[in-house]
Amino acid sequence: MARRAQTGSGRLSRGLLLLWVLLGSGLCHTGTEAESFGQDNRTSAPMATFNWTAQLVEEAYTNITQRCWELFVDLMRNVTASELCEWKVISRPYSSLQACLEDWADHLHYGYPNALAEQYIFQSHHRYFHNCTLEHQVYFDPPEDVLLAMIIAPICLIPFLVTLVIWRSKDGKAQP
Repeated sequence: MARRAQTGSGRLSRGLLLLWVLLGSGLCHTGTEAESFGQDNRTSAPMATFNWTAQLVEEAYTNITQRCWELFVDLMRNVTASELCEWKVISRPYSSLQACLEDWADHLHYGYPNALAEQYIFQSHHRYFHNCTLEHQVYFDPPEDVLLAMIIAPICLIPFLVTLVIWRSKDGKAQP
């Protein structure tokens, strides 16, 4: 009985996607087609090939990001409402969403961060984490005049303290 080769949908779709991108970019075309746009004809290759490839990559990335989002939603189903703001619980699904968006953008040479990835990240915050508030008070810098006073006061005290130490040490009497 012959072993059946396992072709998972991920492996097959990556291979088809790569073939799709290569055919669209002209890397798999024969040399005669490339020579027809040589310098003898004084014309250049049409730009539609490049734009078509960019469209294919964008469409592929759009489809893949939708799957990343569906995986994230599926993982978030296991999180209860009381656990939505606990980083220990949500870090795995959130990180997997970010990694999926970033890795596929990298594989497709699409550029990351991009508008579509940001849209999914914002959507995750709006849908799941909008009620999460900080438990600790957020501290802000003081106003400039208060900050300036806090910086200058110790600086002005230094000469006074140095003068005081020198003046007290000039007595010459040994202190017990």
